[in-house]
Amino acid sequence: MQTAIKPKKITFKHAESEWYNYHHTLKEIARLRENIMNPFDEDPDDPTIVKGANSVRNPGNPTERIATRLTTHKQLNHLTEIADAIDQVYNALPDNYKELARLKYWNKNTKLTWEGIAMKLGIGRATAIRRRNEIIVATVEVLGWR
Repeated sequence: MQTAIKPKKITFKHAESEWYNYHHTLKEIARLRENIMNPFDEDPDDPTIVKGANSVRNPGNPTERIATRLTTHKQLNHLTEIADAIDQVYNALPDNYKELARLKYWNKNTKLTWEGIAMKLGIGRATAIRRRNEIIVATVEVLGWR
C-alpha cells in the first residue's frame, strides 16, 4: 500500500481555504465564462464612434475565438481545476465525511467550533479533526500539490 506524503503546512492551509471559498470559486468561474463568451461590445448607437465603408471589421469565426479563449484562459483553467478537485473529493467521501465538510466549510449560518461539529456528528473532537485532515490531504493529492 502506498503511503501519502504529508503536505506542507502552507499547502494544507491553502487547500483548506479553497474548501472555504468553494462557492465563491464557482461564482468566479461563471463570471469569467460569461465575460469570455459575451465580451464588451461597443454601443452601435454611440455617436462618438464613426464607422465608414472602410472601417476595420473582425472577420473570422467568432465561435472558434470564444472556444480558444475559454480553453486558454489561465485563471479560468486554474479555478476550474480547483473546483473539479473539490467536487471529486467530496463526491468520493462517505456521507458522514460529507456532513463534516458541509458543517466546517459551507455552513453560512453559524461558525461551529470543533466541539460543536463533533457533537452534531456524534463523534469525538479528535475524530472530527482527523477526518478533516483526510479530506484536505485527499484534495492536495488530487490537485498534485506538495
